[in-house]
Amino acid sequence: MIITKESLQETHTRIQEFIHRTPVMSSQLINQIVGADIYFKCENFQKMGAFKMRGATNAILQLSETEKEFGVATHSSGNFAQAIALAAKVQGIKAYIVMPSNAPEIKKTAVKGYGGEIIECIPTLEARETTLNEVVNKTGAVFLHPYNDYQVIEGQATAAMELIEDHDDLDAIFAPVGGGGLLSGTALAAHYFSPNTKIIAGEPMGADDAWQSLQKGEIVPQTNPQTIADGLLTSLGDKTFPIIKEHVEEIIRVEEKEIIAAMRLIWERMKNIAEPSSAVALAALIKEKKRYKGQKVGIILSGGNVELSRLPF
Repeated sequence: MIITKESLQETHTRIQEFIHRTPVMSSQLINQIVGADIYFKCENFQKMGAFKMRGATNAILQLSETEKEFGVATHSSGNFAQAIALAAKVQGIKAYIVMPSNAPEIKKTAVKGYGGEIIECIPTLEARETTLNEVVNKTGAVFLHPYNDYQVIEGQATAAMELIEDHDDLDAIFAPVGGGGLLSGTALAAHYFSPNTKIIAGEPMGADDAWQSLQKGEIVPQTNPQTIADGLLTSLGDKTFPIIKEHVEEIIRVEEKEIIAAMRLIWERMKNIAEPSSAVALAALIKEKKRYKGQKVGIILSGGNVELSRLPF
C-alpha cells in the first residue's frame, strides 16, 4: 500500500466527526528561550488524551461488517490500548487489549472505563505477542498494530495536516519517535501538504534505536530501553521505517534531564499537562536552538496521560 495525498485527505474526512480538532498554542516565554516562533499542536487534548485516537479510529472505521462482529484486539501498555478501547466503544464493537502486568494502573483503569477487556501477561514483547495470538485465535478479533499499520499511520498524519492548515509557513515540525507511527505520518503530511517544511524527531538517549536505525540504514531493534518517556520504548516497524528514512531530516537525541526540564517548562509556563514522551520533541528543539533561531517551528505534543503520583519533579 502507498499512502497518497488523496488517501490522507480521505482519512481526515473519515475520522473528523470522531476526534477533536486539537488547539495550537504558543508561549512567549518559550519562544524567547528558544529564539523561535513555536506552535504546539496539543494532542494531549485529544479524546483519551493522545494522538493515537486518530489512527485507532481510522483503522476501526475501515473494518467490514463481518469483522466488526468479532471485534478488535491489540497489545499495548498505554495510549494505544486506551485509543482502541474508546474507538471500538464509539463504533459499538468489542475490544480485547493485551496489557503487560506492570502497565500503569491509571491506563488499565482508563481501558476498563472505555469498555475494553484487558488480558494481562508478563511484561515481555514475546509474552505480549503470544498472548495476543491466543486471544485472536479464540475470539476471531482483528489485530490492529499500535503503529506498524498503514491505516494507523494515515490517521496519525492528520494531526500534522491540521497544524499545517493552521500554519502553512512552518520551517520545521518536531515530533517524538518510538515505533514511528506519529513520525512517519507527520513526515507524509509535510511531504504532501508543506514540502518545504523539514521534519525532525526527538528521541531519548536511553532508547535511541530509531537514531541507530537511520545511521545503519536498517532497523536496529530496541533492547532494554531506559527512559522516563514510557511512550517511546518500542522499535520501528517495517512500514514506518522506510517512510522515516525517506522523509525525516534527522533524529536528535536528548538526555533524561533535558526531557524532564522540557516537560516542566510546558507544565509551568503553558499550564499544560504533557507526558514525558511529548516533552522529548521540545527538548530536542531546545538542545539545537541555535540552528532554528528566528524560524517558525511546529511541535506535536503527542499526549498528556501522566501518572500524577510519579511526576519527575
